[in-house]
Amino acid sequence: MRNLVLVVILMMGLCSLQKGYGQEVIYSQYEKFDIRNGDYSVAGKVGDLLYVYRGGSDGYYLDAYNNNMERVATVVLDFIQGRVYETKFYTYTDHMILLYQVLDGARLTQYAVLLDDKAKLVKRPIALDNTKIGLFGGSKKTFNYAISDDKKKLVVYGVYGGGRNLEAKFLWMDDQLNITGRNTASYTAENDVEYGEGLLYNDGTLYLPAYTPVGSRNYADQLWLLMLKQDMRKFTPVEVALNEQYAAGTYMKLDADKERIYVGGFYSDKKNGNYEGVLYTYYDIKTGSFQPTRLMPFDDRMRNATGGSSKKRAFNDHQVRQLIVKNDGGFLLISEDYFVTTRNSYSPGFGYYSFYYPTMGATVREYHYNDIMVLSYNPSGQMEWDTFIRKDQYSQEDGGMFSSYALINTGGAIGFLFNDFNTSRSRVQLATMDASGRTDIHSLAPGDGQDADWLPRSAKQIAAREIIVPCLRKRQICFAKIVF
Repeated sequence: MRNLVLVVILMMGLCSLQKGYGQEVIYSQYEKFDIRNGDYSVAGKVGDLLYVYRGGSDGYYLDAYNNNMERVATVVLDFIQGRVYETKFYTYTDHMILLYQVLDGARLTQYAVLLDDKAKLVKRPIALDNTKIGLFGGSKKTFNYAISDDKKKLVVYGVYGGGRNLEAKFLWMDDQLNITGRNTASYTAENDVEYGEGLLYNDGTLYLPAYTPVGSRNYADQLWLLMLKQDMRKFTPVEVALNEQYAAGTYMKLDADKERIYVGGFYSDKKNGNYEGVLYTYYDIKTGSFQPTRLMPFDDRMRNATGGSSKKRAFNDHQVRQLIVKNDGGFLLISEDYFVTTRNSYSPGFGYYSFYYPTMGATVREYHYNDIMVLSYNPSGQMEWDTFIRKDQYSQEDGGMFSSYALINTGGAIGFLFNDFNTSRSRVQLATMDASGRTDIHSLAPGDGQDADWLPRSAKQIAAREIIVPCLRKRQICFAKIVF
């Protein structure tokens, strides 16, 4: 099938993403694919080739594309034996790393493999670890990954234990998959403890967010960074000062250049209360300490701007998705209104994408991804502006895979790519935002029923002005490249 090329000219405002640039959308050809038992991802760019991954009952493949999204090769990943549970790709200029988990009965094994720039094996797959999982898996990932900002160090780890005890196993590797260390570490809190996504500094130090949830909404009454060097056997905790408040939905981002770990989220003054405002601080890696925590309350104008029926509960379903630190030390906090409901299958709702996951059980999970909120703060923690990008996305039993958005960050401007859909139609929308928060929204696809169904949540930005988005059409898959 010939490539489909769609060019949409957007004449917009002040910043470089918006001003006078056309968005060129180039589709790859379709391949057979069944989402119900298939696996897919955008691996990334290696040299001049873009790699995408697809897998299913007939095997696992890496497709290589040129800049025009013309397929130049398909590599069969015949070294993968068994049912793939999860995959993760890290790409470099001349090679790539594939981490994948294979499920064999109740035994889950974590593998790593090194591929060259043509996706050929450099090293045979290395079995890193294995464990038994329950019949229905677990709420946390069994194996987790963290990579340093310079991509020269990689950690694969699993967190076990329960209650007040946090036990973890770690395996350190370099960018050629040479194993440089293994160790275990533990931490015991005063109450039940949970953990977040690990952050790996360029020197190999791992920072693991941890918190103690309380109340019916699981707010945190204590919040830490657990620091672990490769030769350590016990975490060193550094606590965030919550000032007798409760943290909710915190997000942490490591900035290797500034040697800081930024923390952003919401706070409440009661363990089951409403969100009162934004929490912000950062950890200084050089001094090994946190800066004083800033608590920035929401005002009535902001609560009214949400458009919700209850001003007190206006932000309660928001989850922080990104934290973008500006050059002057200020920051953007990006959150999304997200919640899950259930209903009896005898009175089902209907979503535009229900074809992909027909409802069969006694109850139906419904996924709601609504407005995006962007808050801009100056280096002193004072709000500069706030912007809401309106959307109302509803789907069933699909994990919301067509919902949410992809973030495009050019360095001077940001964009949000998302499906705008209801029960009968869907359009692909691009919301672009300049440095003052001014937003413009335009359609990238007309929603005439002939378009592929885009999966923005699974998109990957591969260059300053290029992003790749997986797309489905019935039982086929293709990939769209958007050039800004």
